[in-house]
Amino acid sequence: MKLSSFAAILILAATVASAQEMPADYASVLQTLGKKGDYKSNVLKINIPRNDLKVSIDGIATPTAFGFGGWLAMTKGEGGMDVMMGDLVLEEGEVNPVMSALLENGLEVTALHNHFFFESPRLFYMHVHGHGRAADLAREAKPAVDLIGHGSPQHKSTVAGGTSGVSAGEIDTKKIAAIVGHEGEQSGQVYKITVGRDDLHLTEMGAKINARMGLNTWAAFFGSDSNAEVAGDVAMLSQEITPVLKALRSNGLNVVAIHNHMTTGQPTIYFLHYWGTGPVEKLATGFKAALDQLGKQNSAMRH
Repeated sequence: MKLSSFAAILILAATVASAQEMPADYASVLQTLGKKGDYKSNVLKINIPRNDLKVSIDGIATPTAFGFGGWLAMTKGEGGMDVMMGDLVLEEGEVNPVMSALLENGLEVTALHNHFFFESPRLFYMHVHGHGRAADLAREAKPAVDLIGHGSPQHKSTVAGGTSGVSAGEIDTKKIAAIVGHEGEQSGQVYKITVGRDDLHLTEMGAKINARMGLNTWAAFFGSDSNAEVAGDVAMLSQEITPVLKALRSNGLNVVAIHNHMTTGQPTIYFLHYWGTGPVEKLATGFKAALDQLGKQNSAMRH
């Protein structure tokens, strides 16, 4: 065989190898979600671009491909299971409805953060994770995907004006403490409860990291008994993230961010910021529900 013929065969073989045929179950995923995608390197990439948005960054009109292309991806794992990961691009009003839809259908939310400053509209990025049969993952993701582009306009007129009606008043702090199970401190018109995570025994470079160093969960209350707002931060182990998210969302509290505060401490701790408005008793109950998810595994291991 001539060298040139052999080279041609090698090129043809490489071309065939690189042109993968999409598995039938992945083609069905695209049909279920009503989205386009492609199959390369054994990965199905599902495109969820925000072509519906006209985004500007610091006044510069910016195309979707610059960083507003959400996606989901699937690949084959062991035992007939698929692994799904993704990054969804969401407006503020879409974040918590999409998060609830994901959680309620068995998927995990692993991060929530921003990519830009001074963008309009304001955008957030939600990382998604799941594993199972491809058809099941598509079915679980669809309710959340269908919400994208259909966020509520509820807050668009109130962000600048602050017309929610929450104003300084009297709060029954004893009732809050009784619901939460921890006493707080008054600072002006704000009542704040801080709960340390001493059960985690976190160290960095041999130093014990305690509540005063930031290893804590807290809630700050402002307003009146009938109409208040709460904001706070929850310190969690990885296995506590989903239970805490479900507790907050089921009680009507908005998740604002999921991220790290510390990068080298052991064990790894994740932090979740939340905010909500309503009767103070309802807000305290929501915080207590999240607090109750912390330390469960540690307690089970001790027993």
